[in-house]
Amino acid sequence: MTVLAAAIALVGSLFFALGAALQQFEAVGSAKPGLLALLRKPRWLLGGASIVAGGGLHIVALGLGPLTIVQPMGVASLLFALPLAATLHGRKPSRRELAAAAVVAAGLIVLVLLVPESEGPTYLSPDGVLTLLGVAGVAAVLLWAGSNAVSPAGRAALLATSSGVLYGATATLVRVLVDGAWNWWYLLALPVPALLALVMLQRAYAVGHFGVSFASLQIADPLTAVAFGALLLGEPLPTGIAPVLAAALTAAGTVALARTSPLEARNDLA
Repeated sequence: MTVLAAAIALVGSLFFALGAALQQFEAVGSAKPGLLALLRKPRWLLGGASIVAGGGLHIVALGLGPLTIVQPMGVASLLFALPLAATLHGRKPSRRELAAAAVVAAGLIVLVLLVPESEGPTYLSPDGVLTLLGVAGVAAVLLWAGSNAVSPAGRAALLATSSGVLYGATATLVRVLVDGAWNWWYLLALPVPALLALVMLQRAYAVGHFGVSFASLQIADPLTAVAFGALLLGEPLPTGIAPVLAAALTAAGTVALARTSPLEARNDLA
């Protein structure tokens, strides 16, 4: 069953990567990367369906195998996404670009495996939900504001990080809902960070530098969820020097991607 879980998770990663590449292809360079405009693009919608399918396969894999096997397979989406996006833009990814992505993936795998498993059900009070949404919202706004004063690669990274923070908050709230310790308005609050995250991500994709934005999203999402888990749910954090080294590895890989990932442009925006 473990081999089957790994295979399903790997296929899920491929679907997720394909969906991200398709959505970025439609958003990049667009004068109007808003959701209403993108929702009218069949290829962008196909990308969304592919992402949903990838998420579903990942859930199935988690039901068949251990987290330590399934999660690293999920990180592989970064390695799939770069060649897929490059193909859509009519080019081949460079060796330096792929090497930088591999460094990011390696660092992420180590970080994922170092996070201690939580024990017992999660509970978040109404005040905790407000804190969750408030902290995520302020962080996202600051990252968005900072993105206006940096290079295109930096802008893509900061906007995607903003999206990752909001997705991390969404994931934390989903965990609380799944465990059943919630009030009815928790469910009403859930779409707020999720939709804002989607908007920020499309703005990141619209800049170009797909490798940078996708890597930043892959890093920010799980790290934010872990941070909120420790801050609001009392979950343990990894200790020792290994998490620091893994974080440094992902940071170095992202910087390398920013230097090697080209600024994509669409010639068929009309």
